[in-house]
Amino acid sequence: MSAGWLFNTIVSAFLLPPLNLIVPGLLGVMLRKRWPRFGTTLIVVSLLGLLVLCTAAGARLFVAPLEQRTTPLASARGSGAQAIVVLGGGRLRNAPEYGGRDSPSLIALGRLRYAARLHRETGLPVLVAGGVPDGASESEASVMARVLREEFSIPVKWLEQASDNTAENARFSAQLLKQANVQRILLVTDALHMPRSQTIFRKYGLQVVPAPTAFASHNHLRPLDFLPSGDGLRLSHYAMHEWVGQFWYWLRYRAAAPS
Repeated sequence: MSAGWLFNTIVSAFLLPPLNLIVPGLLGVMLRKRWPRFGTTLIVVSLLGLLVLCTAAGARLFVAPLEQRTTPLASARGSGAQAIVVLGGGRLRNAPEYGGRDSPSLIALGRLRYAARLHRETGLPVLVAGGVPDGASESEASVMARVLREEFSIPVKWLEQASDNTAENARFSAQLLKQANVQRILLVTDALHMPRSQTIFRKYGLQVVPAPTAFASHNHLRPLDFLPSGDGLRLSHYAMHEWVGQFWYWLRYRAAAPS
C-alpha cells in the first residue's frame, strides 16, 4: 500500500463530508458547557451543513460550477486526437460473481463504456491509467484493460500501472504516449473530474480534448432532490474532493509545469 495514498486518504476524510461536519459538531458538544452560545452555534451549523450536503440539491451547489467548465464532446472523429486515455476510478475487490477477481467500480465502468464507444467511432488506440495505491495484487489499469477486452471487445495498447493519483496518471501516461509520438489525446473521465484532470495532463505537455462522461447536474431539480439521501452525500463528497484537489494543484503547480 502506498504511504502517500494512505496519508491523502486519511487527510481527505477530515476535509470532506461527512467527517468535516461531524467533528465540529462533536467539538460543539464538548464546548457547550463552558461556552454555551459558541458550542450551540457549532452544533447547529454542523447539522444544517450536513443536512444540505445530504441532498442532491445541496450537492449541486458544488457540482454545477465544475461541470459547467466542460461540455460533452461533439465529435470525436474531428478532434485530431491520436489516442484515447481512460482514467481509473476505483475497483470492487474480490467480486464473487467474477470468480473473486477485482472488477471496476461503477464510476470506472462508466468511463470504460464511454471509451469503448469513442474507440468504435474513431479506431484510436486506448491507454488505461491506474496503479495499485491500495496495495491490491492487480493494478487498476490491468482490471480496466481486462474488462475492455473481454466485455467490450476493445483492444488496449498501453497500460499505465505506476500511478497513485491523477497527477501521476498524467505524468506516467505522458511518458508512455510521447515515446509513441502521441501529442493529442481524448481524455475520458467524469465531468466532475475533468477540470482537474485536463489541467494536469496539459501541465505534462499533452494536448487534451476533453471527453467527459457521467454528468450529474444537467437534470432539472425535482422535489425529491431536496430530501437527504446517500446519493446526495456521495455527490457532495465527490465534488468537494475535486475542489480541494484543484486548490492543491493551484498551490503546487502554479509556478511552473512539473518536470
